[in-house]
Amino acid sequence: MFNTRDKSSGNDADRILSHNVHPSGWTNPEPADRYNLVVIGAGSAGLVAAAGAAGLGARVALVERLNMGGDCLNFGCVPSKGLIRCGRAAFDARHAYRFGVTGTEKIRTDFKSAMEHMRKVRATISHHDSARRFQQDLGVDVFFGEGSFSSPDTLTVNDKQLRFRKAAICTGARATALPIPGLEETGYLTNETVFGLDTLPPRLAVIGAGPIGCELAQAFARFGSQVTILEYGSGVLPREDREAAAIVERALLDEGITIHFDCRTRQINRHGHEKNIRIDTPEGPRTIVVDEILVAVGRAPNILGLGLEKAGVEFDPKAGVRVDPRLRTSNRRIFAAGDVCSPYKFTHTADAMARMLLTNALFHGRQSTESMVIPWVTYTSPEVAHVGLYEHEATRQGHAVTTLTVPLTETDRGIIDGEANGFARVHLKKGSGKILGATIVAEHAGEMIGEMSLAISAKLKLSAIGKTIHPYPTQAEMMRKLADTYQRSRVTPMLEKVFKTRFRWQRH
Repeated sequence: MFNTRDKSSGNDADRILSHNVHPSGWTNPEPADRYNLVVIGAGSAGLVAAAGAAGLGARVALVERLNMGGDCLNFGCVPSKGLIRCGRAAFDARHAYRFGVTGTEKIRTDFKSAMEHMRKVRATISHHDSARRFQQDLGVDVFFGEGSFSSPDTLTVNDKQLRFRKAAICTGARATALPIPGLEETGYLTNETVFGLDTLPPRLAVIGAGPIGCELAQAFARFGSQVTILEYGSGVLPREDREAAAIVERALLDEGITIHFDCRTRQINRHGHEKNIRIDTPEGPRTIVVDEILVAVGRAPNILGLGLEKAGVEFDPKAGVRVDPRLRTSNRRIFAAGDVCSPYKFTHTADAMARMLLTNALFHGRQSTESMVIPWVTYTSPEVAHVGLYEHEATRQGHAVTTLTVPLTETDRGIIDGEANGFARVHLKKGSGKILGATIVAEHAGEMIGEMSLAISAKLKLSAIGKTIHPYPTQAEMMRKLADTYQRSRVTPMLEKVFKTRFRWQRH
């Protein structure tokens, strides 16, 4: 196993990564006469589907155009969280004086070393997704090359025909750009290229204030980049609870990040090593001068070149492959899972959909995406985690809603840690303890949202969380305090009067 603490370079880590995810000189196997399952795409959904089917005894082929591990391993979750962790370490070191640690004014950061650390972590994790592991240990036939349907039950890869009983389209999604004049000519970064940097950009513009934009803007700022976020809308994290988003916005501003809201990017030009961005803002036009531009405005499904028409699979260029709630395409032999067909473009969603796909495709199951409860996390500092419905969504669906909020300042651990800037919020069906949705803002909110996800999935009421003993002191005590708040809200003035009368009588 690769040791992330050794003295090897980032280049060594890249070689290990390449050896695992796309070995040089790889020879594709001879196809079987027919496969129980052919999986197109070796990202999160594809790997789970292929490994799961093979583990059940099915004959499986896995086809990958570029690298095993897909977006998550190569330029998504793993490298981004690796860099974010390094940035958080730098931030914590600078602010350690609050806890009696001296000399923090001399803290320096080394961006190249941080990137090397990220690559070593990625190389370590890549073993689990490696081509050799899947082929030699799991018994999956791994094919590298462009896979394209040549008929409703056949996929062609490098002139080899892979006939199948069932197929799974798991090709994921890719970063998208904007039609800004001069952007292509000037050059820009996306999440697919930014982790190739070894030199910290002194000035960085981030187009888009969604999760990716906010996460990477904060990480680069913590290493010393002068970061400017350009956002079309009126606030960061436009999908999230507005109070939660406001806390993140304040954190970004406090760390020296400049944010332009309600702005339109009109033109980008290069002047030597500098990139000039002309924007229109509510205060008037201005020009932003930067060294690099990171575009973080969304993702598009990978469907080009798959020959979906020949397979009889319906699709939409923007939404991706069309599936029913059981993940079936218009060709009943072919299913799809993950970012290529889902609006929830998260690794854990792709994993869950792949497991559902296996049951439905191989065993005529009837599992439905309509039953999925999907949490998600934005890994800023503090983090924002959410599951279920937002209040406006619940109201739009006709629910009468009771919303309860407990600030982190009501937990002793939040105060002890100096991390009291946040809250836990739950939306309940009015008149009952049924949980409709929840949002948590905290440094490690992602580690706490699972309790609410379980409650919604298992149809547990908030009272079940209230009856659960939570260790003290933890920030997760907010969950129990929400339940306590709800119980107190049920004590009406009339009931309180009855209780007082009863207790007064008992004293006689």
